[in-house]
Amino acid sequence: MRKKIIAGNWKMFKDLRETEDLVRGLTSRLTFDLKGNQVIICPPFTSLALASKLIEGKPVELGAQNMHPEDEGAFTGEVSPNMLKSVGCSYVILGHSERRQYFGETNESINKKAKKAIASGLTPIVCVGELLEEREKGITEQVVGTQVRGCLKDVPEAEVERLILAYEPVWAIGTGKTATPQQAQAVHQFIRKTLGQLYNWTVAEKVVIQYGGSVKPENAAELLKQPDIDGALVGGACLKPDSFVAIIQSCL
Repeated sequence: MRKKIIAGNWKMFKDLRETEDLVRGLTSRLTFDLKGNQVIICPPFTSLALASKLIEGKPVELGAQNMHPEDEGAFTGEVSPNMLKSVGCSYVILGHSERRQYFGETNESINKKAKKAIASGLTPIVCVGELLEEREKGITEQVVGTQVRGCLKDVPEAEVERLILAYEPVWAIGTGKTATPQQAQAVHQFIRKTLGQLYNWTVAEKVVIQYGGSVKPENAAELLKQPDIDGALVGGACLKPDSFVAIIQSCL
C-alpha cells in the first residue's frame, strides 16, 4: 500500500523570523504517530538552512521549490542540486504551474531537472495540471498526458519509482476552487494508467501521486480517501501550523 506524503509549498512567503515561528509551531504539534506517512516542508531558498536545523530529530523532511539542472556554473540567481543537498534537502518541487506561467518552464526543461535531481539523490515532486480553458474544452487528459510523458521522457523504470507526481489543476491553485474528490480521482487514475503504459502496472502502482489545488482541512479527508490520491501538495494552508497539521491528520 502506498504511503501518503503531505508536502507544504511555502512559495515566496516567510522571512527567517517567520520561518522559525512556523517550523516550531508545526513541530510542536506533530506529537502523534504518522503511521508511516511523510511530512515535507518546502520553504524559500533563504530559509532552507534554518529550517533544516529546526527539524533535526523531528518527523519532518525538507524540500526546495526549484533547482538548476547543472552542478555549478555562471548561472546568476540559480541554485544547484548539490547546494540543496548541502543544506539538508531530500526533495525538490519541479514544474509548478507558477514556474511554467511566470518563468517559461516547459516539459523539456522540467524533464532535464527531474533527471538531474534523481541523479543527484534528490526526490523530485513533478507537477502537472491543466488550465481552466483546457478543462472546459474537455482536453484535460490530453494536456496532462502530454505533460507526464514529456516530464518523464527517458527516466528509467528503476528511477521513476523514486519520483513523486503532483496533479495540480491550475484553475484550483490559489483560487479557493477545488476539484471535487471525483474529478481529482479521475485524473489521478488517468495519470496512473499513463504510467502503466509508459512503464508497466507494477511501477504505476508504486508511484506516489499527490493532489494540489486549494487543499484545506475542510476538504483534505475526502480527497485523501480516493484510491489514487497519495497525499497533498499544500499551498496557503501550510503557512499556518494548525491548518497544516489538520491536513496531515486527515491522512491517518
